[in-house]
Amino acid sequence: MIFSKSCEYAIRAVIFIAHQSRNGKKVSIREVAKGIDSPVHFIAKILQFLSKRNIIQSTKGPNGGFYLDKRAMKQTLEDVVIAMDGAEVFEGCALGLRYCSEARPCPLHEDFKQIRASIRESLQSITIGQFAEEDAIKPVLKR
Repeated sequence: MIFSKSCEYAIRAVIFIAHQSRNGKKVSIREVAKGIDSPVHFIAKILQFLSKRNIIQSTKGPNGGFYLDKRAMKQTLEDVVIAMDGAEVFEGCALGLRYCSEARPCPLHEDFKQIRASIRESLQSITIGQFAEEDAIKPVLKR
């Protein structure tokens, strides 16, 4: 995939949290880690990062946890990807060639440019809230 491992886990975590939030539930780091089959320490850092960037919300205390409010549910998957990997994931050379640019493209530049534009368009068209429904979450949950 074109996204970092951290970004992939972030997408899965946000979808899991969205699903739990649809009924007003807040989830702990351990619940998220178990739900998406992720190491606890790894997902903890990701959730803190996403919270600081207002992708997800969190509250402390005995009834605390991570959740998504109505505003957050309207964010797109592109917002999650950009928060984690930056907009650069949709730009530059997909092969990582330093010389590759619009002015001096590698042989695959135009093909990857179209693929990335298509992926970005898809991510822009899907909100996090659309994944909160039961049928959408099943593939994300731990099997």
